[in-house]
Amino acid sequence: MIKKFVLQWTTFLLLLIISFSTVHNPITTSYIYELRDEAQFVMKQDDPLYVEIQNRKKEYEAEPQDAVIDKVWKAIPGYNGIAVDVQASFEEMKVTGAFQEDKLVYHQIPPKTMLKDLPPAPIYRGHGEKPMVGLMVNVAWGNDYLPTLLKIMKKYDVTSTFFLDGSWVKNNPNLAKMIVEEGHEIGNHAYNHPNMKNLSRNQINQQIGKTNDIIETTIDVKPLWFAPPSGSYRQEVVDVAHEYGMHTVLWTVDTVDWKNPDPVSMAQRVIAKSDNGSLLLMHPTKSTAEGLEAMIEGIQEKELQLGPLSEVLNEKRIMK
Repeated sequence: MIKKFVLQWTTFLLLLIISFSTVHNPITTSYIYELRDEAQFVMKQDDPLYVEIQNRKKEYEAEPQDAVIDKVWKAIPGYNGIAVDVQASFEEMKVTGAFQEDKLVYHQIPPKTMLKDLPPAPIYRGHGEKPMVGLMVNVAWGNDYLPTLLKIMKKYDVTSTFFLDGSWVKNNPNLAKMIVEEGHEIGNHAYNHPNMKNLSRNQINQQIGKTNDIIETTIDVKPLWFAPPSGSYRQEVVDVAHEYGMHTVLWTVDTVDWKNPDPVSMAQRVIAKSDNGSLLLMHPTKSTAEGLEAMIEGIQEKELQLGPLSEVLNEKRIMK
């Protein structure tokens, strides 16, 4: 009886810590959940359902995976782990009194090393277990096709990261505002489409800084991502972008739409190459305007979600 009373108060105190902690630490919170579940388990050893959830939870859990610098793909983001919340799962299932997999409740466990913790390095893809594909549109021209791209994305309720050329924003402020108003993410694509690899550090700084200033002045957005024109860069470009608080992003799958490929063949190739964590590069071209619907539908049929970089490259685990 005394042991049960102590465990009850331990559980109560742990719940208070979870509920009223002023500084939310996911790792600490995960540990507290474990302690709480262990205390509850001792108290509910006579409840077959609670015992079954406790005994089977490892079947459904996954360890967090750290962000790493890969020899081929460079910076790869981490991926949250998941742990079963035994008590919350029990509350969901106790109405029927039977174990139900779809009633399991989880909390996510962040990795120790995240993308932000890595040294400056280019990003070519997301995590290989995250069922998402990132849509990226580099914009320095193609005004005639932008409205079509935006209309199609709205139809399918998907958002993208639009990398804007600084001089383009200066000359097309209304189109830039339209992209933001449609809910899309904005990235930096340098000022006038130079070969960044061949620029001096001062010139690199000017290209990135001037574009950021114009974007912030025009649409009140501070970019988090930088896409070097034509994918040309050297480490100094990555370092300067990092000093502005931006990650340098390349791509996994390229539409090569600037060569005006057949839209059907282009879409088929893109769909075949798209997989977990792929970053898909596009431009506002006739080929993409005519092939985008097929690409979206084909990628979704592979049970992959579509979204901007901020969603694809974060650590949040996609729960099916």
